[in-house]
Amino acid sequence: MDLVAKLRSLRRFNFVMFLLHLIQGVAIIFISRDFRLPVTTNYLSFDIATKKLTTVTTTLFEVPFAWLVVIFLFLSSLAHLIISTVFNKRYNEDLKKGINRLRWFEYSLSASTMMVAIAMLVGIYDLGSLLMIFSLVALMNLMGLMMEIHNQTTQKTNWTSFIIGCFAGIIPWVVVGIFFWAANYFGLGQIPTFVYAIYGSIFVFFNCFAINMVLQYKKVGKWKDYLFGEKVYVILSLVAKSALAWQVFAGTLRP
Repeated sequence: MDLVAKLRSLRRFNFVMFLLHLIQGVAIIFISRDFRLPVTTNYLSFDIATKKLTTVTTTLFEVPFAWLVVIFLFLSSLAHLIISTVFNKRYNEDLKKGINRLRWFEYSLSASTMMVAIAMLVGIYDLGSLLMIFSLVALMNLMGLMMEIHNQTTQKTNWTSFIIGCFAGIIPWVVVGIFFWAANYFGLGQIPTFVYAIYGSIFVFFNCFAINMVLQYKKVGKWKDYLFGEKVYVILSLVAKSALAWQVFAGTLRP
Protein backbone atom coordinates (compact mmCIF):
# COMPACT_ATOMS: atom_id res chain seq x y z
CA MET A 1 0.00 0.00 0.00
CA ASP A 2 1.46 3.38 -1.01
CA LEU A 3 1.61 6.40 1.29
CA VAL A 4 -1.49 8.12 -0.13
CA ALA A 5 -3.57 4.98 0.34
CA LYS A 6 -2.26 4.56 3.90
CA LEU A 7 -3.21 8.13 4.78
CA ARG A 8 -6.70 7.69 3.33
CA SER A 9 -7.12 4.49 5.32
CA LEU A 10 -5.91 6.24 8.46
CA ARG A 11 -8.42 9.05 7.87
CA ARG A 12 -11.28 6.54 7.70
CA PHE A 13 -9.88 4.77 10.75
CA ASN A 14 -9.89 8.01 12.75
CA PHE A 15 -13.49 8.67 11.77
CA VAL A 16 -14.49 5.22 13.02
CA MET A 17 -12.67 5.98 16.29
CA PHE A 18 -14.65 9.22 16.55
CA LEU A 19 -17.88 7.21 16.36
CA LEU A 20 -16.76 4.51 18.80
CA HIS A 21 -15.73 7.02 21.48
CA LEU A 22 -18.87 9.09 20.92
CA ILE A 23 -21.24 6.11 21.15
CA GLN A 24 -19.64 4.93 24.38
CA GLY A 25 -19.82 8.39 25.91
CA VAL A 26 -23.50 8.79 25.04
CA ALA A 27 -24.23 5.28 26.37
CA ILE A 28 -22.53 6.07 29.71
CA ILE A 29 -24.69 9.20 30.08
CA PHE A 30 -27.96 7.38 29.54
CA ILE A 31 -27.40 4.13 31.41
CA SER A 32 -25.39 5.30 34.44
CA ARG A 33 -26.79 6.01 37.87
CA ASP A 34 -26.07 9.25 39.71
CA PHE A 35 -22.89 8.37 41.59
CA ARG A 36 -20.96 11.34 43.01
CA LEU A 37 -17.68 11.85 44.81
CA PRO A 38 -16.63 14.95 46.76
CA VAL A 39 -13.84 17.37 45.95
CA THR A 40 -12.45 18.80 49.17
CA THR A 41 -9.92 21.28 50.47
CA ASN A 42 -8.07 21.62 53.77
CA TYR A 43 -7.35 24.73 55.80
CA LEU A 44 -6.05 25.68 59.23
CA SER A 45 -8.52 26.74 61.90
CA PHE A 46 -7.96 27.75 65.52
CA ASP A 47 -9.61 25.34 67.94
CA ILE A 48 -10.79 27.36 70.94
CA ALA A 49 -11.14 24.26 73.15
CA THR A 50 -7.58 22.99 72.61
CA LYS A 51 -6.11 26.44 71.82
CA LYS A 52 -4.29 24.90 68.84
CA LEU A 53 -4.39 25.20 65.09
CA THR A 54 -6.08 22.18 63.55
CA THR A 55 -6.60 21.07 59.97
CA VAL A 56 -10.19 21.23 58.81
CA THR A 57 -11.50 19.47 55.71
CA THR A 58 -14.48 20.88 53.84
CA THR A 59 -16.29 19.74 50.72
CA LEU A 60 -16.18 22.26 47.88
CA PHE A 61 -18.49 20.42 45.50
CA GLU A 62 -19.41 16.94 44.30
CA VAL A 63 -18.47 15.46 40.94
CA PRO A 64 -21.01 13.37 39.00
CA PHE A 65 -18.67 10.49 38.21
CA ALA A 66 -20.39 9.47 34.98
CA TRP A 67 -19.57 12.88 33.54
CA LEU A 68 -15.92 12.53 34.53
CA VAL A 69 -15.83 9.34 32.47
CA VAL A 70 -17.73 10.94 29.61
CA ILE A 71 -15.26 13.84 29.45
CA PHE A 72 -12.27 11.70 28.45
CA LEU A 73 -14.38 9.72 25.94
CA PHE A 74 -15.72 12.91 24.34
CA LEU A 75 -12.28 14.54 24.26
CA SER A 76 -10.96 11.61 22.22
CA SER A 77 -14.04 11.60 20.05
CA LEU A 78 -13.59 15.30 19.27
CA ALA A 79 -9.89 14.88 18.50
CA HIS A 80 -10.57 12.03 16.05
CA LEU A 81 -13.32 14.05 14.37
CA ILE A 82 -10.99 17.04 13.92
CA ILE A 83 -8.21 14.81 12.59
CA SER A 84 -10.48 13.14 10.06
CA THR A 85 -12.01 16.42 8.83
CA VAL A 86 -10.75 20.00 9.15
CA PHE A 87 -7.25 19.13 10.44
CA ASN A 88 -6.62 16.20 8.13
CA LYS A 89 -4.30 17.99 5.70
CA ARG A 90 -2.04 19.28 8.51
CA TYR A 91 -2.27 15.89 10.23
CA ASN A 92 -1.00 14.12 7.10
CA GLU A 93 1.83 16.63 6.62
CA ASP A 94 2.93 16.14 10.24
CA LEU A 95 2.76 12.34 9.99
CA LYS A 96 5.19 12.46 7.07
CA LYS A 97 7.61 14.27 9.41
CA GLY A 98 7.09 11.79 12.25
CA ILE A 99 4.94 13.96 14.51
CA ASN A 100 1.31 14.25 15.61
CA ARG A 101 0.75 17.42 17.62
CA LEU A 102 -2.98 16.98 18.20
CA ARG A 103 -2.45 13.53 19.72
CA TRP A 104 -0.36 14.89 22.58
CA PHE A 105 -2.68 17.83 23.27
CA GLU A 106 -5.65 15.47 23.43
CA TYR A 107 -3.77 12.98 25.65
CA SER A 108 -2.68 15.80 27.98
CA LEU A 109 -6.37 16.42 28.69
CA SER A 110 -7.97 12.98 28.37
CA ALA A 111 -5.26 10.87 30.05
CA SER A 112 -5.03 13.43 32.87
CA THR A 113 -8.80 13.20 33.40
CA MET A 114 -8.53 9.41 33.46
CA MET A 115 -5.87 9.58 36.15
CA VAL A 116 -7.96 11.98 38.23
CA ALA A 117 -10.86 9.51 38.02
CA ILE A 118 -8.63 6.67 39.25
CA ALA A 119 -7.27 8.85 42.06
CA MET A 120 -10.77 9.73 43.26
CA LEU A 121 -11.77 6.07 43.28
CA VAL A 122 -9.05 5.32 45.85
CA GLY A 123 -10.06 8.26 48.05
CA ILE A 124 -7.97 11.19 46.83
CA TYR A 125 -10.48 14.03 47.07
CA ASP A 126 -8.27 17.02 47.88
CA LEU A 127 -8.49 19.63 45.12
CA GLY A 128 -4.80 20.52 45.31
CA SER A 129 -3.74 16.87 45.03
CA LEU A 130 -6.08 16.28 42.09
CA LEU A 131 -4.74 19.35 40.29
CA MET A 132 -1.16 18.15 40.76
CA ILE A 133 -2.05 14.67 39.49
CA PHE A 134 -3.78 16.18 36.46
CA SER A 135 -0.82 18.47 35.77
CA LEU A 136 1.84 15.75 36.07
CA VAL A 137 0.04 13.47 33.63
CA ALA A 138 -0.48 16.43 31.28
CA LEU A 139 3.24 17.21 31.54
CA MET A 140 4.08 13.59 30.74
CA ASN A 141 2.10 13.79 27.51
CA LEU A 142 3.42 17.21 26.55
CA MET A 143 6.90 15.74 26.92
CA GLY A 144 5.80 13.25 24.27
CA LEU A 145 5.09 16.22 22.02
CA MET A 146 8.45 17.73 22.96
CA MET A 147 10.13 14.42 22.09
CA GLU A 148 8.72 14.53 18.58
CA ILE A 149 9.43 18.23 18.07
CA HIS A 150 12.98 18.05 19.43
CA ASN A 151 13.92 15.06 17.32
CA GLN A 152 12.95 16.89 14.15
CA THR A 153 16.30 18.65 14.49
CA THR A 154 18.57 15.83 15.70
CA GLN A 155 20.51 13.24 13.70
CA LYS A 156 20.52 10.81 16.63
CA THR A 157 17.44 10.29 18.82
CA ASN A 158 17.58 12.41 21.96
CA TRP A 159 15.71 10.73 24.84
CA THR A 160 15.77 13.63 27.33
CA SER A 161 12.09 14.54 26.87
CA PHE A 162 11.10 10.88 27.09
CA ILE A 163 12.94 10.42 30.39
CA ILE A 164 11.45 13.60 31.91
CA GLY A 165 8.00 12.51 30.77
CA CYS A 166 8.39 9.06 32.34
CA PHE A 167 9.45 10.64 35.65
CA ALA A 168 6.46 13.01 35.65
CA GLY A 169 4.09 10.22 34.67
CA ILE A 170 5.11 7.69 37.31
CA ILE A 171 4.53 10.01 40.30
CA PRO A 172 0.69 9.94 40.16
CA TRP A 173 0.80 6.14 40.07
CA VAL A 174 3.06 6.11 43.12
CA VAL A 175 0.68 8.47 44.96
CA VAL A 176 -2.32 6.28 44.15
CA GLY A 177 -0.29 3.23 45.17
CA ILE A 178 0.37 4.82 48.57
CA PHE A 179 -3.39 5.08 49.12
CA PHE A 180 -3.77 1.38 48.29
CA TRP A 181 -0.97 0.55 50.73
CA ALA A 182 -2.41 2.72 53.51
CA ALA A 183 -5.89 1.22 53.14
CA ASN A 184 -4.47 -2.27 53.54
CA TYR A 185 -1.70 -1.61 56.09
CA PHE A 186 -3.56 0.64 58.49
CA GLY A 187 -7.00 -0.79 57.87
CA LEU A 188 -8.51 2.68 57.68
CA GLY A 189 -10.64 1.82 54.69
CA GLN A 190 -11.37 -0.80 52.10
CA ILE A 191 -10.83 -0.05 48.44
CA PRO A 192 -13.24 -2.03 46.20
CA THR A 193 -11.72 -4.94 44.29
CA PHE A 194 -12.65 -3.48 40.89
CA VAL A 195 -10.43 -0.46 41.61
CA TYR A 196 -7.42 -2.78 41.93
CA ALA A 197 -8.28 -4.15 38.48
CA ILE A 198 -8.50 -0.60 37.11
CA TYR A 199 -5.16 0.33 38.67
CA GLY A 200 -3.40 -2.70 37.19
CA SER A 201 -4.97 -2.64 33.73
CA ILE A 202 -4.70 1.10 33.07
CA PHE A 203 -1.13 1.16 34.43
CA VAL A 204 -0.23 -1.50 31.85
CA PHE A 205 -1.94 0.44 29.05
CA PHE A 206 -0.20 3.69 30.01
CA ASN A 207 3.14 1.91 29.81
CA CYS A 208 2.25 0.49 26.39
CA PHE A 209 2.16 4.05 25.03
CA ALA A 210 5.75 4.55 26.16
CA ILE A 211 6.77 1.19 24.67
CA ASN A 212 5.15 2.16 21.38
CA MET A 213 7.22 5.35 21.28
CA VAL A 214 10.42 3.43 21.99
CA LEU A 215 9.64 0.97 19.19
CA GLN A 216 8.97 3.88 16.82
CA TYR A 217 12.26 5.60 17.52
CA LYS A 218 14.21 2.33 17.56
CA LYS A 219 12.50 1.46 14.25
CA VAL A 220 11.80 -2.10 15.33
CA GLY A 221 10.01 -4.28 12.74
CA LYS A 222 6.76 -2.71 11.53
CA TRP A 223 7.49 0.39 13.65
CA LYS A 224 9.98 1.49 10.96
CA ASP A 225 6.85 2.96 9.40
CA TYR A 226 5.72 5.86 11.60
CA LEU A 227 2.15 5.35 10.40
CA PHE A 228 2.09 1.88 11.96
CA GLY A 229 3.03 3.35 15.33
CA GLU A 230 0.38 6.03 14.85
CA LYS A 231 -2.28 3.37 14.36
CA VAL A 232 -1.06 1.54 17.47
CA TYR A 233 -1.44 4.79 19.46
CA VAL A 234 -5.04 5.10 18.25
CA ILE A 235 -5.87 1.50 19.17
CA LEU A 236 -4.22 1.79 22.59
CA SER A 237 -6.16 5.00 23.26
CA LEU A 238 -9.48 3.35 22.42
CA VAL A 239 -8.80 0.22 24.44
CA ALA A 240 -7.47 2.06 27.50
CA LYS A 241 -10.36 4.53 27.62
CA SER A 242 -12.95 1.84 26.96
CA ALA A 243 -11.44 -0.42 29.63
CA LEU A 244 -11.51 2.34 32.24
CA ALA A 245 -15.00 3.54 31.29
CA TRP A 246 -16.66 0.15 31.51
CA GLN A 247 -14.76 -0.99 34.58
CA VAL A 248 -15.94 2.18 36.32
CA PHE A 249 -19.46 1.54 35.04
CA ALA A 250 -19.43 -2.04 36.33
CA GLY A 251 -18.10 -0.94 39.71
CA THR A 252 -19.94 2.27 40.49
CA LEU A 253 -22.25 3.50 37.73
CA ARG A 254 -24.51 0.59 36.87
CA PRO A 255 -28.13 1.05 37.99
